[in-house]
Parts: sequence; structure tokens; C-alpha cells
Amino acid sequence: MISTPHRQTAVALINEAVTAGARRSIACLELQVSERTLRRWTKGGQVHPDQRPLVPRPEPANKLSAVERAAVLEACNSAEFASLPPSQIVPKLADQGRYLASESSFYRILRANGQQRHRGRAKPPVRRKPPTSHKASAPCEVWTWDITWIPGPVAGMFFYLYLIVDIFSRKIVGWEVHERESAELASNLIRQAVLAEGCIARPLVLHADNGSPMKGATMKVTMEKLGITASYSRPRVSNDNPFSEALFRTCKYRPNWPTKGFATKADAQTWVKSFASWYNSEHLHSAIRFVTPNARHTGYDSATLASRASLYANARAQNPERWSGKTRNWQPAGPVWLNPETEISAPEIRDAA
Repeated sequence: MISTPHRQTAVALINEAVTAGARRSIACLELQVSERTLRRWTKGGQVHPDQRPLVPRPEPANKLSAVERAAVLEACNSAEFASLPPSQIVPKLADQGRYLASESSFYRILRANGQQRHRGRAKPPVRRKPPTSHKASAPCEVWTWDITWIPGPVAGMFFYLYLIVDIFSRKIVGWEVHERESAELASNLIRQAVLAEGCIARPLVLHADNGSPMKGATMKVTMEKLGITASYSRPRVSNDNPFSEALFRTCKYRPNWPTKGFATKADAQTWVKSFASWYNSEHLHSAIRFVTPNARHTGYDSATLASRASLYANARAQNPERWSGKTRNWQPAGPVWLNPETEISAPEIRDAA
């Protein structure tokens, strides 16, 4: 059904188009409204509201009686079924040889009486507020970081890998391996990364999870001194930190990842150092047009991509019959969003690794 305000708007638009010289049938077609419907709406010279909701409707012949509805409520509220949903109550009643109503009728009756909610001690679902969005249009504008476990020499022993990534260029701007999680150790790494990248005087957003090292007092003081804006994921929502999570996945699925663990902390540091060097300098990242993070971070990706575009243009000019459309897009990747406000399947989020 179309509401009265929407009808009035449609009629006004059609009349405006007709006044401007358009045919009424064409104007109606644009709004997907038939001329017959338009005449019905404007009968008597004014827009009429929809009368269908006001028409009295006869009760269904198979409607449950008040006694039957009361029996359903009594069964749902009994001690035996008080903590069960109708999907469990109806089969149990059937096993007892009792049929009161269909499962959908159970739900409908509970809803009508304000009892359609989580039954028992289960917590109801919580509607969480959307995560904070951040846009990176250049390097050193938005960083994310996290800590992951890496296997030690024996089962149950772990080292802790701290990794910081710039979401615009995907460059690993800081890393370290420690034997424990600590806000003090994390703050030292953040300070070193900011000094190494020379962005101490620039506005920088640092996004992290809600772990104690991320929100410790030492970390907060360090970020305040460095002029860093703190951003955090929602509690128990890992998807809010996709770039760090994807980077850990790339790290742990390298062919030379030691599946049996690292013998010492020094071994772990040596391996992570080689991984970071490969990732930043050799890895062609799919989300940034298959250039290296270092090239994107320093701005050298534009020349590389322009060279690729020229190569493809020449190839197309030599054999135009082999190209049914445009050549491959070698334009530099644009801004990158962390947790965009609208739900999109953007490559920069989906292909964060």
C-alpha cells in the first residue's frame, strides 16, 4: 500500500511534468503508476487515502477460540515448558499425545500477549552500535595493531608477536616479539614506529582491540604524548580490526612458517624480521593494485602503475581484436576505510591481506 503523503508527492510530480509539456501516460510510466490508478487517487479533485485498511474483515473460520488460546498460554507458562521455545514445546506435547495448535500459532499467541522473548536464562541478543569509521587518504593517517600468539618450543608455550600496519599502504610500520603481553612493551613499540615514520606531529589514528595491553594506562599516556587518537573495536567483535587480522593470517600461512614452533625468542625475531622485509618490499598486495607496501607508502607506485598501463595500451593497439573492452585498471588505489559506515564488499576490506 502507498501512504497518503507518497500519493500526494506522486500526484504533484505527475502534474508538474504535465504542466511542463509531458504526456500524462509517460509521466505515470516513470513512477510506475497506471493512469487508471492516478484517476482513482484523484477522484473528485483531491488525493484520497487508501481505504483498504479501514474495510471490516471477517474473522477466519478456523480461528482459535479464547479457550484454546488460553490453553496454549497455560502450556507455555507451565513449569515444564517455561524455559522452552515453541519449537521445543510443540514436539514434546506431541510425544504426550496432546495437540493444542501449530507451532506458528504458538508464536503468534505469545507475541500477542507480550511473551515472545528469550525464555529461560539465555541472554537476549544485543544490538551493538556501529563501529567508528576512519578514512586513510595518505600514509601515516590510520594504523591498526594487534598481538597474536606464535608457537614456542613446547606445546602450551607461546611468544607474542606485536604488529602495526598502515591501512593506506599496508606497510608493516612496527613489529616486535616478546614473551608476554604488556601495555608498557606495546607503548615502546608505538613510540618507535612513530619516530621511525616521522609522523609525530601529524594527526594519527591508532586502532586496536579491547585487550588490556591496548587500553592500559601506559599505552594511553604514550598516545596522548604523541598526539595519537585512540580507536577501539567493539567488545567481542573481531571484524572491527580486519587489517591486523588479515595480516596475521598472511604471516602464519607463509610456506616457511615453522609449524613446530620457534626454539627461542631470537629465532622468532629473526623469522618475523625476514617476513616483514618480504611483505613490505616484495609482496605484491592485491588490494593496492599489486604493488608492494613500500612502493605505495613512498608514492613510487604511481610510476609503476603508469608503466603497466602504458604497456597494456600498447598491447591493445597492436592487437585490438583481442580486447573486447577496456584494458586492466592500473590506476592507483584510492582512499582506504576502516569499518566504513555503509555495509559494502569493498576490495580494500575484503582483500585486506
